[in-house]
Amino acid sequence: MILEPWLWMTVGLVVGALVVALWWAATRRPRRTTVERARKLFHLQREHLEFRFVVLARQGFRPRGLELVDCDFEDEVSFARDRHNGRLRAYVAVTIRFQAIDGGGMEDNPNVDNLKAGAAEFRLDNSDWRTDGKVHFNVNPVEAIQRYQQEVELVE
Repeated sequence: MILEPWLWMTVGLVVGALVVALWWAATRRPRRTTVERARKLFHLQREHLEFRFVVLARQGFRPRGLELVDCDFEDEVSFARDRHNGRLRAYVAVTIRFQAIDGGGMEDNPNVDNLKAGAAEFRLDNSDWRTDGKVHFNVNPVEAIQRYQQEVELVE
């Protein structure tokens, strides 16, 4: 069976277009989200992010004999850009309260009731903010960014 030349040309054009599209998708760099858009996205997703942060912090962060019982978030957000991949991070001041776990050895420690200050970290992934429940203790958001200045730079 002999195929018509126009059919071969059509198949060749489709395959060529597919190859070009795949090459373009593989080689293009991800677009940097503007800081203004990132701020809006963070504001829109903030309630969910705070909830997710607390859930993950309770699961993943276990100081010996303590459990996280409350986390208060400040309103202000500081943004930083990762120096290696250009992605944005957000840092929010938090105040965390722990309580002693029965039988955990910390019940008699008077410092358990002291509130702990820190900076909660969030990362922008495409158009979704995410968190792994990571908190930088004893620093505010700007100090957390300065502490990791080899990795991130403050975004004004």
